[in-house]
Amino acid sequence: MRLGRNLWRIWVCIALLALWPRAASADTIAPERIAVALSKLEALAQGAVADGGVPGLAIGVVHDDEVIFLKGFGHREAGKPEAVDADTVFQIASLSKPVSATVVAALVSDGIVSWDSKIADLDPAFRLADPYPTSQLTVRDLFSHRSGLPGTAGDDLEDIGYDRAEILHRLRFVPPSSSFRAGYSYSNFGLTEGAVAAALPTGKPWEEVAEEKLYRPLGMASTSSRHSDFVKHADRAALHIKVDGAWAAKIERNPDAQAPAGGVSSTARDLSQWVRLILGNGVYAGKTLIAADALDQTHVPLMTRGKNPVSGGASFYGLGWNVEFGRHGLSWGHAGAFSVGARTLVTIFPREKLGIVIIANAFPTGVPEGLSESFADLVFDGSGQKDWVKAWDGIYAGMFGPAVAAAKATYAAPPSPARPARPASAYEGRYANDFFGNAVVASAGDGLVLKVGPAGARSYSLAHYDGDLFLTFPDAETPDRPTGVSFVVGPDGKASAMTIGFLDDNHLGTLRRVGD
Repeated sequence: MRLGRNLWRIWVCIALLALWPRAASADTIAPERIAVALSKLEALAQGAVADGGVPGLAIGVVHDDEVIFLKGFGHREAGKPEAVDADTVFQIASLSKPVSATVVAALVSDGIVSWDSKIADLDPAFRLADPYPTSQLTVRDLFSHRSGLPGTAGDDLEDIGYDRAEILHRLRFVPPSSSFRAGYSYSNFGLTEGAVAAALPTGKPWEEVAEEKLYRPLGMASTSSRHSDFVKHADRAALHIKVDGAWAAKIERNPDAQAPAGGVSSTARDLSQWVRLILGNGVYAGKTLIAADALDQTHVPLMTRGKNPVSGGASFYGLGWNVEFGRHGLSWGHAGAFSVGARTLVTIFPREKLGIVIIANAFPTGVPEGLSESFADLVFDGSGQKDWVKAWDGIYAGMFGPAVAAAKATYAAPPSPARPARPASAYEGRYANDFFGNAVVASAGDGLVLKVGPAGARSYSLAHYDGDLFLTFPDAETPDRPTGVSFVVGPDGKASAMTIGFLDDNHLGTLRRVGD
C-alpha cells in the first residue's frame, strides 16, 4: 500500500514538472534588475500606506541566502505616531501554517514522528465523526486539509470561548464535508490537531517545541506561538478594521486555541530568517537544521485548490503550503488574515532562491498580494504593468461585501405587521447539544439575552423581529450585520429548540431545551 502511494506521488510530481513554465535560474536574475525592483517595491509600499491601503506594514526580501531588503512602513496604530519598523511584532494569522509545517518537518527530520504517523497512535483520544478515518488519519492528512473536516469546524467553538483541548475533543461531533482524503477543506483546527499530535512524543507543549525546533535555532527572538508573549512587546502592531471608511484599532484577537494554525506572532526580520531556511532547503548559516527530505514533503502538491483568483495560476496545497504554477513558474506561498484586522503573505520562488514576506495590520486589504505580485513582475519581467493591489482589493471586496449586504437585506425590515413575540417565559431556559454544550436564554431588562460557551462566556442581546424569530449582532468586526436566532415552540407554549444562525455553518446550530 505504501509503495503504491509513493509511486502515485512520484507520478503526480513528474506530470506537474511538465506544466512548469520555463524560469530563469538564480544566477540569471541580474542584480541590477533586483535592485531596481526593490526600489520600486519600496515606492509601492510607501504609496500603499500613503493612500490608506493599510495603516502599516513590514517587508523582508531574501535572495541567495541573503536578506536584501528589510523595512517597515506606516504606523503601528492608526492615528498614533509610533512607526512600523523591521522589528515591529505582528500577529501573522494563517501564515502560521507554513511556519508550523516547518516545525513538524524538524520533528520528522529528528525521527520523532513521520508525516505518515497515525494520529490514533500519537493522540489516541482524538476522534473524527467516523471510525475508519479516525483509525487511518495521519499528520499528512491534517496538514493537507484532506481529513474530511469542514473548514470552519471548531472556529465557532473558539469564537464562543472554548479552549484548544475542548475544541479538539468536540470535533468528533462534526459530520464530514467530504469522504476521507477525497476533498480539500481548509481547517484551522484540523491542522492544529496535526501539529499538537506531532509534538506529543516530545512530552512538551506545542509552543515550547516550536521555540526549540525553529525559533531559537534561527535567532527569531521576537517570534512566539503564545499570545501572552505578543502583548508583552512594546513595539507591536495593532489590528485594524474599517469603521466609517477609516482604519480603526477596535478589536484584539487571542488565537492561542489554534496557535499552530493562526497563533504565531513575528517580525519581518525574524520571518526573513525563516525564509532563508526554506530557500536553503533546511540549511541555515551553513548548518543543516532540517533534513531536506523532511522539508521537501511540505511542498509536494497533494490537493487541488483550483486557480489563483487573480493571476489564474494552477494552485495546490501541500503540507501547510500553497504550491502554485503561475506566470513566473513554481512558487510556494501562504496568506494569512484575521477578519478583526491582520493580513500577511509569504511568496517563495525556489528555483530562483527568492522570497518575500509581507505583514500588515489591517483587514480587508489586497495590499500584501498586490505588492508581492508587483515585485515578481519587476524581477522576472523588468516591468510592472498591472495594478495588482487594486485587483486583489477587488477580490476581498467581492468576498465580504456581498455577504454583509445580503445579511442586511434579509432583515432590512420586518413584515408589516410583524407577528408579536410570545411572553419571555416561552423562550427562557437552558438548551444544549453535544457540540456547543449548554446555552441559556434569559430575560434582560425589556428583552432577552443569549449566553453560550463555557459558563456562558459570551452574551448576545436578542431583538425581536417577527414571531419566534429574533436578531442578534455577533460579529465585532461587522457590528451592523444581523443574524437570526429562531425558536420552535411546542403545544405547551414553550420553546422546545432554538437554532442560532451564527453557529449553524455546519448545521450544528440547533440546540434543544433541557432541564424543564
